[in-house]
Order: sequence, then C-alpha cells, then structure tokens
Amino acid sequence: MNFVSIRIIAGDVARLVNFYERATGVRASWSNEDFAELRTTSATLAIASTRTVPLFAPGSARPADNRSVILEFLVDDVDRVHQNLTGFVEDFVNEPTTMPWGNRALLFRDPDGNLVNFFTPVTSAAIEKFAR
Repeated sequence: MNFVSIRIIAGDVARLVNFYERATGVRASWSNEDFAELRTTSATLAIASTRTVPLFAPGSARPADNRSVILEFLVDDVDRVHQNLTGFVEDFVNEPTTMPWGNRALLFRDPDGNLVNFFTPVTSAAIEKFAR
C-alpha cells in the first residue's frame, strides 16, 4: 500500500488552490472547476469543492472544519520560506522553531484554517531520515 494524497474539501476551491500554489510554488492541475491537484514527487494535495461531497456520502465532509490534521511539506530552507511568505500568509502560528525531533518548523494556517507545517531537517538524525 502507498499513501498518495490528502484531499481538502473547500467552499472556494480557486481561493485555496491559489493559496497553495503561491505557498508551495507548485502549479495545480485542474480536472474541472470542482477538483484540482498539486502534485509533488512524494504525494499529492487534492482540493475539491463541497459539490463533490455527495458523491461519497452527503454531509460526510465540511469545509474549514479541520482541527486535527497538519499538512506537512519538506522544504530546503524553512527560514527563507518564512521570509518569502511574510506578507502573504495571514496567520502564522509560530516563527521558524527547531523542534526536539530535529526539524526546524514553520506552522501557519491556510485561508480555511487548516494547519500547514513547512519544515527543514537540521540535526544529523533528521537529515538522514529525510535524505532525498
């Protein structure tokens, strides 16, 4: 089994796609106005409209309602990314901080309130863990 993607249900797909394209530098691939994907080498971030929810089960997902999942992106230099996002991201949860597990992390919220973590491994153990 391979983990391939995470999907965010959004009330305004275009707004959220634009945010993630700007934050990550990855261009989205649109299937239609209700579904887009940002593909990286290791996983895909899918963003879908509330109109897609009934295809699975009516009421099974709600936009802007996440309080338990953090979307994480490995970046080359989290401090530089923080500088680039300052003035664009409206809700930084923390400044770049070195975590006890060896990653330097920047936590912020996307326009729907989802937590996003951009991180760079900085200890030898973390660097080895995420070796590309």
